[in-house]
Amino acid sequence: MIEFRSVTKQFPDGTVAVENFSFAMPAHKATVLVGSSGCGKTTILRMINRMVEPTSGQILIDGVDVATRNKVELRRSIGYVLQAAGLLPHRRVIDNIATVPLLKGVPKAQAREAALDLLDKVGLDRSLARRYPAQLSGGQQQRVGVARALASDPNILLMDEPFGAVDPIVRADLQIELNRLQRELGKTIVFVTHDIDEAFTLADQVVIFRRGGVIAQAGTPAEILANPADQFVETFIGADKGRRTLHLQSRPGDRAILVVDGDGRPAGVLADQAGSQARNDSAS
Repeated sequence: MIEFRSVTKQFPDGTVAVENFSFAMPAHKATVLVGSSGCGKTTILRMINRMVEPTSGQILIDGVDVATRNKVELRRSIGYVLQAAGLLPHRRVIDNIATVPLLKGVPKAQAREAALDLLDKVGLDRSLARRYPAQLSGGQQQRVGVARALASDPNILLMDEPFGAVDPIVRADLQIELNRLQRELGKTIVFVTHDIDEAFTLADQVVIFRRGGVIAQAGTPAEILANPADQFVETFIGADKGRRTLHLQSRPGDRAILVVDGDGRPAGVLADQAGSQARNDSAS
């Protein structure tokens, strides 16, 4: 679990990006932080691996304050995927993926073999292993970026608008691929986006922010769609324009009820009457 306790971040110019932020992100689930530019979501994500240091407060991973950990070791233990993939342009795909394992002392042959397995896992052909990043499409580069983030088998995967620079068709494919990987691997994912549709597609838990890292609403996609907390959330998700009108749809042979929005897109699944809580459906 990742826990923020009364975290504030004020930059040297006086800008307060995050103020008194407290929140827990459950293990083995995808938490998506969503909001407009300047709301503090990327700052919150980057404080987890100490790319940004908080001005005050604590961030704990499984009860351990990240401030007590060596920065380099902490970052190598956490997967990190950027919008532009962040691949090393002078290194081949296979060596980009193997970067962190090699730094941690894994033998080169073993690291490269594991890199090939990761190409399979993210849906890329092994023939791409000898290519350089410039020889790949944008979508392929992002898949390599995900593979590299997974190479050290981290428990936590941080993703900072990783699909924002690719076209909508590729973006949808990458979202499907990430959902598949999450079902297989069960990582603790913290994902930042400004796109509410992407948030609803990927998240077990969505956190919608106002400026200053203030939470407007947190919950499953189905919970937020069915019960927006206020006018701000209604406007942000488009409910005030009628784009998010929900209705329920039963599925043959299944006691669960599918929640469908006004565009006909699955938004979640309501548990059957026997009892568990609403859960997010990864269908898109």
